[in-house]
Amino acid sequence: MKAGFVSILGLPNAGKSTLLNALLGEKLAIISPKVQTTRHRIKGILTEQDYQLVISDTPGIIEKTEYKLHDKMMAQVKSAVEDADVALFIVDAKGDLERANLVFEALKVKVPVILVLNKVDQLTPDKFKSVESYFAEKKYAKQIIAISALNRTGLEELIQAVLQQVPEGEPFYSEDELSDLPTKFFVQEIIREKLYLLFKDEIPYQSTVLVTEFKEKQTLIKITANIIVQRESQKGIIIGDGGKMIKKVGMDARMDIEKFLGQKVFLELFVKARDKWRDSDLYLKEYGY
Repeated sequence: MKAGFVSILGLPNAGKSTLLNALLGEKLAIISPKVQTTRHRIKGILTEQDYQLVISDTPGIIEKTEYKLHDKMMAQVKSAVEDADVALFIVDAKGDLERANLVFEALKVKVPVILVLNKVDQLTPDKFKSVESYFAEKKYAKQIIAISALNRTGLEELIQAVLQQVPEGEPFYSEDELSDLPTKFFVQEIIREKLYLLFKDEIPYQSTVLVTEFKEKQTLIKITANIIVQRESQKGIIIGDGGKMIKKVGMDARMDIEKFLGQKVFLELFVKARDKWRDSDLYLKEYGY
């Protein structure tokens, strides 16, 4: 039996969350086209007959933090680096390679690294060769695997490469566990995903979600959650004319929560303004950061 911790590290929008979900065959991490969608370290547990991999999705690496929230996010990256048995450096193969390289070199990991070239399905053969050659020269990239996390190609080769580096040992979790995080966390994340998908500009980045009630009843689960924003004016945007937008958030979130929980859900949402919550240790702690 092999068992170990695998951390997925990279710039925002490199495909870390998509890769975690693809490897698990389940949607654990929320996804949006916006950068910095992931704020927490999310551990997914992949258990097969002869191995167990505890795979961490991490926030996209921010070179210069602006808020205490960013500092908390980068602390999650640091913890994932420190306890990894294997590090997956994931790159958007059509993105800024030099920037990715600078970030990877700064991480100074002491465990085996697998360089994961993601989105290679969007490259021409010549472009792929040039990207591969660029990283082949880097000391940390002793092994390079090309994948498309979205199309789930190259994943078996990646898993086999990881297993070559993972130590033998007993499983850390029971075989039916998918994550070590509580259900409420994933409910909050699903609601927050809808804010990223439905709103533009600063709203997603200045908002978070806190589940205040989670009651399992005979026929359904009653969930109450607060959407936290920074300014009173943002409350009106999220609520929308006649409550149109908050209803849309609730409807979209409820459908995904029911799919995730496998039960009927009654979801009630409130919007609250908390000035500069991203720079408040008190609020950050209350909201789970």
